[in-house]
Parts: sequence; structure tokens; C-alpha cells
Amino acid sequence: MFKIKITITIFSNSKVRRCILAFSAFFYFILFAGHPPACAGEMNSFGPLFDRFSLTLEAGQRTEAVGPFYFSQQTEDAHTVAYPPFFSTVNNPALAYHEDDFLYPLLTSVHYGQERRWQLFELISFSGGQEPNGAGNSRRTIFPFYFSQHSTTDTNLNYTALFPFYGTLKNRLFRDEIHFVMFPLYSETRKKDVVTDNYLYPFGAVRHGDGLHGWKVWPLAGSEHKEVTTRTNGFGEVEVVGGHDQSFFLWPLHLRQDSGLGTDHPEKFRASIPLYSYTRSPQLDSTTVLWPFFTWMDNREKKYREWQMPWPLVIFARGEGKTTSRIFPIFSESHNAVKEDDSILWPVYTYRRIHSDPLDLKRTRVAFFLYEDTVEKNTQTGAQKRRVDVWPFFTWHRDFNGNQRLQVLALLEPAVPGNDRFERNWSPLWSLWRAETNPKTGAASRSLLWNLYRRETAPAHKKVSLLFGLFQYQCDGDERRTRLFYFTIAKAASNTQ
Repeated sequence: MFKIKITITIFSNSKVRRCILAFSAFFYFILFAGHPPACAGEMNSFGPLFDRFSLTLEAGQRTEAVGPFYFSQQTEDAHTVAYPPFFSTVNNPALAYHEDDFLYPLLTSVHYGQERRWQLFELISFSGGQEPNGAGNSRRTIFPFYFSQHSTTDTNLNYTALFPFYGTLKNRLFRDEIHFVMFPLYSETRKKDVVTDNYLYPFGAVRHGDGLHGWKVWPLAGSEHKEVTTRTNGFGEVEVVGGHDQSFFLWPLHLRQDSGLGTDHPEKFRASIPLYSYTRSPQLDSTTVLWPFFTWMDNREKKYREWQMPWPLVIFARGEGKTTSRIFPIFSESHNAVKEDDSILWPVYTYRRIHSDPLDLKRTRVAFFLYEDTVEKNTQTGAQKRRVDVWPFFTWHRDFNGNQRLQVLALLEPAVPGNDRFERNWSPLWSLWRAETNPKTGAASRSLLWNLYRRETAPAHKKVSLLFGLFQYQCDGDERRTRLFYFTIAKAASNTQ
């Protein structure tokens, strides 16, 4: 028994944040010393060098500078500062949420209430917080070599593992507990009441649990038996847990399994791979010859019959629960009461629809992400949103409120739709054209080459800036102003009393 302690010293988030803010202030002073930018409503735009404006799709302000390499944004809920693609930070005090990204997704840090986590490309991660029972814990991972967890209140949650030599894991890798010594020589796993002892994994194992015992020497032979047991469900009712008998000999030449014993749905499975396999139960009959290519299936539970000859190239299914006609990759049509999947010359054209009130989702794709059109509708309210991606040329979307946004170019967005972090850290680098429209407020904006040309309109407002602000025009109600080379050359106002 031994304990390993690893200490990694890095800048704290507060230090990093102070450095970022200090750099921002220094940059702001150098660029605009002696000529401070005006407020959002005044005519003082410098195109890609500096521009400040009101947000179109929500209430707030945004400042952009040095082309795509800096922006800050303040909304009703959150404040964002970004230096794409190097660093971005988001702070939402109302939710006690803070997020930092360094060359996302290389290094990320998230604080949410009592929860905290930072990770280096999913390989090195440190996290901590509070469990539902009030226990505080911290977790450290250097994948796949070091795993540890420490709880401040419950020592039963503590563990340390140094792979492959010795250690214990809890609630990791889809198991309640894992213990190993010189893996793969010996390991023990537990999931609910079932404990499996592995010797020279995956070749030897012994299993035991509630009414269960079994063994295997893979691939020579193995056997497992589980008695019929009972358990109390969440409603306080006692229900039967079916038993099973399963065995193999010279895997996968001879496989045998009887499951659901003691229930109304027993199932028998026999196989000699690759010669044949078959399943028999009150709900399903299935027979496969030259596994997995030729299969006949009668699914009485879902009410359809299916023929696969050979799988997965040729499949036909008919019945109330499923209708499929597939000759892959030439064409495929498949549908049931909830879902529809079609393709022609896959992946040249694919179509999928899911209809389950209140959701009605339709997605059309051409060559994976080359073209994608997704429409999501709420069948109860009639509201719908839509997104169209044509890689790498543009992405366009309209939300449930009718707000629209168009971006040209779109190098990553079609592959990771809706990923705010990618859009915040990478999209500004190639957003040559941006167009936003808010039908609720009547506001609209257009931006070319990081505000080299920018146009904003609203019911009582219009603003145009061109060529680093060398030409600017602004109209607010009856007041109009025009600037050329940063000098006002025309100004008009209503004389109405």
C-alpha cells in the first residue's frame, strides 16, 4: 500500500485574469491615447482597428479591435473577453459561472457554483466540487497513468491508482469500483452487486453476485448461472429479476445463452460463429446463416419482419413497426411511427426525420458536412428554427424567435454545430462577412472584413462606416451626420419644436 501525491503549480485563474485585463488596458491606451472612442451611439469607428457597437440579436455592447484578434462583449447575463484563437474568458455572475479557454480545446477551465474543472486536451484534468450528499471532493487524472480522488468528508470515496502497477478507481470507466495489481495480471471490478475477478485480463475471470456465479478461460471455455431473484423498485413494489444460463466453448465457435428465466419473456440464443446463430423468444425469432451476413427476423414485439441478405448491404423490413428497403449504397428508405431515414448514393444524399410531439426534426445532408439543412419545429407552438451549412462557404441559422445570422466563411462550424466555444475562439478568424437580423426589434447589421465596411439599421437609427472609418454616416431620427477623413462635413437636424 502506498500513496502518491502530485502537485502541479500553475497560474491561478485570478492571476491569469489580472494579466489579461492589464494587457487589454495597455493595448487600449496605446491605440487610442489622445483620441478616446466615443460611446456606441456616436460616430467614431475605425473599422478593423477598433469598433464598438450595440448587439443586434440581444441587448448588449460589443467591442472589436485588431481585426479578428480581440473582442469583448457585455450582455445582460455575461461578460466575454477573447483574443482568438489564443484565449477567451466568459463570466456569468448570476449563475456563478466562469469559463477560460486557452487555444481551445487544448486547455479549458470551468467554474460553476461549487464545481470546478480544468483539463489539458482531455488527457490531464483536475476537478472538484460538492457531491449531492454535501461531501466535497477533488479528482485528478493524468490519462492513462494516474487517477485519484479525495473527499473532505467521506473517506470511502477516496482512491488512488497508478496504472498499470497498483490502485483503485471508483465510479470510473462504467464501473462502480475497479481494483488492479500489475494489470493485466489481476484486476477486480464491481458493478452493482456483481464482482468480477480477472486474471491475465481478458483471458481468465471468476464472477459472483446476488444468485450469480460464473467463470471463463477465454477462448477455451466459460460458464455462468444466475438464479431468479427479486428486488424492490422505486415505487416500493417487489419485482422479479430473471435468471440466465450462458456458456461458450472454443469462442466463438459454440455459444449458448438462456436469459429471462422465471419471467414471461424467456429467450434462447445459440450460435456457432460464423456458421449460424439463432434467437427464439415469445417476442422475437431470428436466424442468421454465415454470420453476420444472412438473417431472417420476426419481431412480434415491434410488429415487423426483416430480411438481411447480405447485411448491411441489402435489408428489407415490412410491418407496422418498421418498413425498410435498402440496397447500400445505392438507396435506402426506412421509417416507423417516430423516425425516418433515407439515403441515395450514401453519403451523397441523406435525410432523417424524427417526429415525436412536441419535437419535429428534419435533417438533410449532402456528403456529410458539405451541405446540411436542419429544421426543428415545436408542434405545440408552431415555432421553428433552422440552420443551413455549406462547408466551407457559409453557415446561416434562424432561432425560435426569428433572429437570423449569416456567416461567410465557415471552416469548422458545420462539423460542430452549436458549439459556442468553437464559435467564440475560432470563428472570428475567418468570418469575412457577418449579417444579423432581429425581427422583434427591427435591428439589422452587416459587416465585411472585420468591420472594414459596417452597416447598422434600426427603426430610428442608421449607421455606416467604411475604410477604417474614413467615411462615416449616421442617422438618428431627424439628425444626420456625415464624416470624411474623421472630420464632420455635413450635419442636419430637424427644426421642429
